[in-house]
Amino acid sequence: MKEDELIYQFTDASLMTTAMTHSSYANEHRDLHMQNNERLEFLGDSILGLVSADYVFHRYPNVPEGQLTKVRAAVVCEKTLYEVAKELGLDHHLLLGHGEEMGGGRQRPSILADSVEALIGAIYLDGGLEAARSFIMTFLPAKVDLAEAGHAFRDYKTALQEIVQKNRQETLQYRLSGESGPDHDKRFTVQVLLNSNIFAEGIGRSKKEAEQMAARSALELMGKL
Repeated sequence: MKEDELIYQFTDASLMTTAMTHSSYANEHRDLHMQNNERLEFLGDSILGLVSADYVFHRYPNVPEGQLTKVRAAVVCEKTLYEVAKELGLDHHLLLGHGEEMGGGRQRPSILADSVEALIGAIYLDGGLEAARSFIMTFLPAKVDLAEAGHAFRDYKTALQEIVQKNRQETLQYRLSGESGPDHDKRFTVQVLLNSNIFAEGIGRSKKEAEQMAARSALELMGKL
């Protein structure tokens, strides 16, 4: 693989080779004393989780933890990482054992997804966290956009705010109207007020989640969902 395809230049090119080496190839070529990519995959998985969590946390400042978890899960799942691997052409550069090759391993989603994580781990070891972050950001924002468009996640408060702001005379407020349940399993009820009038209501495990659910109800009443 040409390193410029990755928008990253390795100082230690052997790290990229290791990232592309499946365990089946390393096992069949023990005489070469090659490492497989499983340790790099472990490292890359953690780095991808950190960078994606940081990105969605700052992109959606009004969204509760539960929904942030959903959008992060949507963009670091096997399906998404498989798509990234195909876009990068990693399937053409994997080192696979004969049996895995014959069994269609070069197109196996799990193997390709793992190769992306291994590559992230390799870039981190070679250039540090910011290098790994820069690489991840070449595909992460677009994948978050797709997840949002596919309704894996949506920031309902922001969507409602954008609609209301089109008419400067209208005002939007959220008001906590009730709490229920024990401390370890509370439910919060929030009302969304349009021009000081109760327009919709939502319930959630946190105040922020309840606000999102209230905004969602308001959008449904407006015919925007």
